[in-house]
Amino acid sequence: MKKIYVVGDSISIHYGPFLERYLRGKVAYARKEGAEEALLNLDRPQGANGGDSSMVLAFLKAKGDLAVDRVLVNCGLHDIKTTPATGAKQVPLDQYQANLRAIVAHVGAKLIWIRSTPCDERIHNARPGMEFFRYAADLAAYNAAADAIMAAAGVPVIDLYTFTVNLGPDLYCDHVHFPEPIREKQAAFIAGWLDGYFRR
Repeated sequence: MKKIYVVGDSISIHYGPFLERYLRGKVAYARKEGAEEALLNLDRPQGANGGDSSMVLAFLKAKGDLAVDRVLVNCGLHDIKTTPATGAKQVPLDQYQANLRAIVAHVGAKLIWIRSTPCDERIHNARPGMEFFRYAADLAAYNAAADAIMAAAGVPVIDLYTFTVNLGPDLYCDHVHFPEPIREKQAAFIAGWLDGYFRR
């Protein structure tokens, strides 16, 4: 049986249980550990929440060579966190690109990249008490940068962004996360993609 390992942000934590269920009996599923800790505050990465690209790179380096067939990786939504007063990004685009190139080099042929899911700034930045903003234009730029890096390296890409944005209006249950029906559809999409990929 093929084995996968998932490293991603809170979006991947949410669709993870559905993905594990859809893959059962076909692909063994594992992910960055610590879901209970992560769920305490999804905006402050800990436990299973991979966080930004610098955190993901550090985690993967610490893990070494994972004994799986493929490693599914996503980061981006934490990278584009913007300080409202200064406009500074948590991880600037050039550093994000450098981190992704380092992730590609470290994981090698096992890597499968997942594009970051949509962000609606009108919903996100209007939420009371938000300590940081996110902007759709930044998400587009960071996704495009990742696309270019993965294409140049020949890394397969699961386009969860386009799949999710095409699910229609009223996508969000809060500022950036999705309700369970959307999470389940995301998992089904990824499971279907993996089924086709492993049948090649």
